[in-house]
Amino acid sequence: MTIDNGTAVAAAALPRAGPPHGVAAPPQDETSGADLVLPLVAVGAAGLLAGYCLRRTRSARTRTTPAGGPAPPPVPPPEAALEERARDALVGTDDCLRTSREELVWAEARFGAEAVAPYERAVRQAGTELAAALALRLRYDHGLPSDPAARRQALAGMAGRCEEADRLLDAAAGGLDRLRDLDGDPGAALHLAEARFRELAARTPATQARLAALTGRYAPSATEHVTGDVEQAKDRLVFATARINLVRQSGDSGDELAAAAHLRAAEGAVAQAAVFLDGVDRLAAELDEAAALLPAALTGAEAERAGAAGRLLDVPAGEVRSRLLHADAELASVRGVLTAGRPYDPLDLLRRVVRAAAPLAVGRAGALSAAALLTARSATAAAAGFVTTHRGAVGAAARTLLAEAERLLAAPAPADHLHADALAREARELAEHDVRARGNPYADLDAGASGTAGAVLGGVLLPVALPTGVPLAFGGPTTRERRAVPTA
Repeated sequence: MTIDNGTAVAAAALPRAGPPHGVAAPPQDETSGADLVLPLVAVGAAGLLAGYCLRRTRSARTRTTPAGGPAPPPVPPPEAALEERARDALVGTDDCLRTSREELVWAEARFGAEAVAPYERAVRQAGTELAAALALRLRYDHGLPSDPAARRQALAGMAGRCEEADRLLDAAAGGLDRLRDLDGDPGAALHLAEARFRELAARTPATQARLAALTGRYAPSATEHVTGDVEQAKDRLVFATARINLVRQSGDSGDELAAAAHLRAAEGAVAQAAVFLDGVDRLAAELDEAAALLPAALTGAEAERAGAAGRLLDVPAGEVRSRLLHADAELASVRGVLTAGRPYDPLDLLRRVVRAAAPLAVGRAGALSAAALLTARSATAAAAGFVTTHRGAVGAAARTLLAEAERLLAAPAPADHLHADALAREARELAEHDVRARGNPYADLDAGASGTAGAVLGGVLLPVALPTGVPLAFGGPTTRERRAVPTA
């Protein structure tokens, strides 16, 4: 099932982020950041600032100046506080959306698309709000707007958009609960989860063998990002096994609320196991496709380079020479790797061909256009899978770049695909850094191979009341924790 995540927004609303690692972003009109703050967000922004000032006013009423006069007027919150709130809001809302989409897949599998249409619509609308908030964040990170007051307004606008997205999800949560009725009759949902579990468990050895074959066929860089994914899929399935057993035990003892809670945890883990296995299988297909496409793309780039000088008449002669020399060196290097007879990384070579041809002002039709799309699609899907399965540790910066990469991937121009590829790869790097920086504070929970630490890292469980934890469900921040296992 594919659910529209609502992240596509107008190109004017989402400026192109600059290339990774410090390359300056293209100049943009500094007034457009405030234009993104629609009336609804303006209300949210005003509420944010007014609420802070009101608290300051109430506090001020309890004290006086040393001279006994009135307290000073309230001051706006510092930008650092607003920025922290905006970052937390972006991460929290993105987590809620990802969890909501996962549970919606289970609901549709049982009840059909028509029955879940109202909840799919809520997810889509919430996704649109989050996309607008991430667009504001993207511009903010590029220094737009530059006026301090406008930057504060942009931060408040991000929080306001996220609050509206959260409201939409919270409002729909009760209806989805009534549709699924996990508290009253979890049997059918449990059968679906067990069937999907068995399917993935049976598929795991084949995926592991496929990964081993890729490792022997291609250079190590081709598979480095999925090296441990099969093991992580197994870890999620171990966790799902334990929770499915708890579902049955709770049901046998008549504790329907606990059964529903454990079932949601099992569903979340099974969904993430599928993401891990799908990522390996998808990469295998992409590497084969890239290897088949590479000779044609390289030949096409060399042919385009041959006539490039005549198409660069409006470029200074020195720069034309620099571009041509760079393209010649890069294309010759790629052809040398292809003819050397050693294992190589097809996606990396294809990416190098596309980037070598890009400064030559060619249209990149045919094989080059297909190559740009393939590399962008591969990088974006890999980044999205990593964020989904490690969302308990990934921060706002990686999610912001990923959202822009997904937007550009949907655009028709090869130049956008080239940029999407760069952004997605940087998003993946930032997300991996976040995970490394967090470490594994719950490793001791897995002494008995329970998979609990992985479930926390993946955002399946909140790290509260561990080792049971709090399984997350469809909804915003007010409702997503409603499946907490009852305590005596």
